[in-house]
Amino acid sequence: MSDLWRLSASELAKGIREKKYSSEEATRSALSRMAEANPAINAVTQDLSEGALEDAKAADAALQRGDDIGPLHGVPITIKENVDQKGWSNTNGIPALDAIIAQSDSPVVDNLRKAGSVIIGRTNVPEFSLRWFSTNPLRGQTLNPWNKDITPGGSSGGAASSLASGIGALAHGNDIGGSLRYPAYSCGIVALRPSLGRIPSYNASAPGDRLIAMTLMAVQGPMARTVADVRLGLEVMSEGSADDPWWAPAPVLNSNKPVKVAVSSWPNASDCAPSVQAALKTTADALQAAGYEVEQVDPPVTEEVMLNWQALITTEIRLSLMDVARQVGSPDINKFLNRVLELTPELDLAGYAQALAMRTGLIRAWQNFMKEYPLVVLPVSKAAPFAQDADLDEARVPSMLLEQAPLYAMNLLGLPSIALPTGLVDGLPTGVQIVGRKFHEADCLDAAEVVEAEVGMVVNRLWG
Repeated sequence: MSDLWRLSASELAKGIREKKYSSEEATRSALSRMAEANPAINAVTQDLSEGALEDAKAADAALQRGDDIGPLHGVPITIKENVDQKGWSNTNGIPALDAIIAQSDSPVVDNLRKAGSVIIGRTNVPEFSLRWFSTNPLRGQTLNPWNKDITPGGSSGGAASSLASGIGALAHGNDIGGSLRYPAYSCGIVALRPSLGRIPSYNASAPGDRLIAMTLMAVQGPMARTVADVRLGLEVMSEGSADDPWWAPAPVLNSNKPVKVAVSSWPNASDCAPSVQAALKTTADALQAAGYEVEQVDPPVTEEVMLNWQALITTEIRLSLMDVARQVGSPDINKFLNRVLELTPELDLAGYAQALAMRTGLIRAWQNFMKEYPLVVLPVSKAAPFAQDADLDEARVPSMLLEQAPLYAMNLLGLPSIALPTGLVDGLPTGVQIVGRKFHEADCLDAAEVVEAEVGMVVNRLWG
């Protein structure tokens, strides 16, 4: 059954559970696809084939014994190369970290293992996971399977490129400034940035904990080719861990569909690419046809949210990262970071404290807006996916920060957001993000399924 790699995670899990095929068969199919597709895209950077086959055989044996099994039992998946996975280096794209081997699994990896998944590989990232492009001097550049000259996104670009190419049925990623959603947008797959506290996060190999703004904005999340698989990934990843003090035992709140939806270009349609405008219209039309009450209305304080994210993230980069970046980072990552820092103010302690306080007021404004509009449809980016390494053109960086504002704004606000494709324009994927209220991921998922039912699975067009 060599075509099992084409099946969704949900389909694979059901077929394995019903013994229509084995985990070993599913895993061999995934590994065969990886051997075929990965050399052309360089998405999977650590090949775990040998251990994956052992795990698949163990999964089949457990099923034969009648053991209790998890929701992803025997399903092949990938893990992003910036979280701890026991026995493997957590490089974060830095050559100097390749010799440091994780002694334990991060909570999200542990949860995926407990659900029965089979990890077939680890996927590429930019250095420090801090670019919207996935290249580094240790692993090289990941290519977009739709067009090698276009970014696969970052920092979960390896995860998105591998999924779009049929490598693994589900992927792990994370997001501090769009790192789940921008790769999904660039590669035509689906990814969910959950609420802070939904999925536990911790790396024992890290030298220390993150500073507070980064902690409040960074999340782990699922990536897949279908909304149903992202829903399954969220369920599996969300089990709590004492290692993450921010994890919350919050229920996955049921959707109250249909609901009132705000559709916005953030806020001006004039500076959105035509493909982005088309994606917003496709989404609005699909939701309206399904009974959602759709209005063209802009959310509040968009510019303030953008500037607040920039001020907080760059302050903490200055405090916690720049010395390390200068020591072990490549000229490319230093060039990009230096340019971003030139464009953003350097805050003193009082300014940093005031920026953190301002964040609270911005969240309050959005929460009040979302009392009337529980869902907000926005661009992922106001531009079509960037050319590879576009951020190394110093003149381009200011406009990129503006174009990506709808993306990283959700990290500042801490809101769940799902990115999904709405079709192809000029042979490249395009799409939107659907934003919900805190801990209301189900609203986002339900609305995304409506759009997906209208559009179909975009990556099928890549496979032929």
